[in-house]
Amino acid sequence: MSKPHKSITAQDVANHAGVSRAVVSRALSDKGSIAPETKTKVIAAARELGYQVNFLAQGLNRKRSQLIGVVVARIKDPFRSSLLEGLIHMIQRRGYQALVTEVNSEKELEATMRQFTQFRVSGVIVTSGQPPATLVNECVQFKIPVVGINRQLDIPLVDFVCSDNQQGAALATDQLLKSGCHSFAWLNYAGSTWAGLQRGVAFEQALESANFGANSVKRVIAEQDGYEGGEAAALAFDLSQGLPNGVFCANAQLACGFLDGMRQRGFDAPNDFHLIGFDNTPQTAQYSYRLTTLNQDISALCSEALNCLESRNKSPNQAARLVRVPVSLVLRHTSPVINLG
Repeated sequence: MSKPHKSITAQDVANHAGVSRAVVSRALSDKGSIAPETKTKVIAAARELGYQVNFLAQGLNRKRSQLIGVVVARIKDPFRSSLLEGLIHMIQRRGYQALVTEVNSEKELEATMRQFTQFRVSGVIVTSGQPPATLVNECVQFKIPVVGINRQLDIPLVDFVCSDNQQGAALATDQLLKSGCHSFAWLNYAGSTWAGLQRGVAFEQALESANFGANSVKRVIAEQDGYEGGEAAALAFDLSQGLPNGVFCANAQLACGFLDGMRQRGFDAPNDFHLIGFDNTPQTAQYSYRLTTLNQDISALCSEALNCLESRNKSPNQAARLVRVPVSLVLRHTSPVINLG
């Protein structure tokens, strides 16, 4: 009967190299002074024994790991998957590793946040859901910074990074007005995110500033999010008072579904109405959609999120920050460039 495999420890490396445990730690962490020949000897011993540095254990020893916890939901959504990809890339670029957890309920979110504190992560990035204040305070107690992306946490000592929804709504409004639109619809879904709600409010405010009353905007609420929700909303749209000629959608998937739904009813953009979405996902550029949309700068969102974590690591008690990342309007077929010449 074979003996169970023995896990190689840093002390084993120290014994094999003929040095102290502290010397092994300095050699493998690149921290502290150590003679080059000694470092070479320690690394050779570690390789010979098959020793791997346990970064989680290191983190527990010094009260912080090299892990960044990332909370996501509905990862199949094109924008969310692009955001996650950007976060993982940025986290690794900054010298950390991502600990990603997908959550589908507030209960799962609570369990995830508690696990993150147990792992002593170096920070938590929340892209989905709103964690209970008590759990965030627990993170703060352990000096684990928390940042939210595209959501309102409204909790002291928590930073918040979002795309500039007000700017996006203003750009969409300006484009629709330049296109000659005079009646409008806002499409969102019943369980909207905070960002989606903000876009709708900003759209109505922008139209009011352009002297269009609240009655000029027809609010359309889809029963579900995504392409299916947008398609169903179009198929059920009440046309008894005509079709608004300027439609703004909370996200790109809703917009693509709405466009296909209206096509099934004999209408198309931009001939019968102008359509603008939010999120410049790959699908929006496809020939069948060529959707005019607002582009969220994923790279900038991820970079600012990491900046917030690193800044709060250095100054845990600084005032909470709100960082707005500019968006840009991508003009395509559903609301094209207007030639004023």
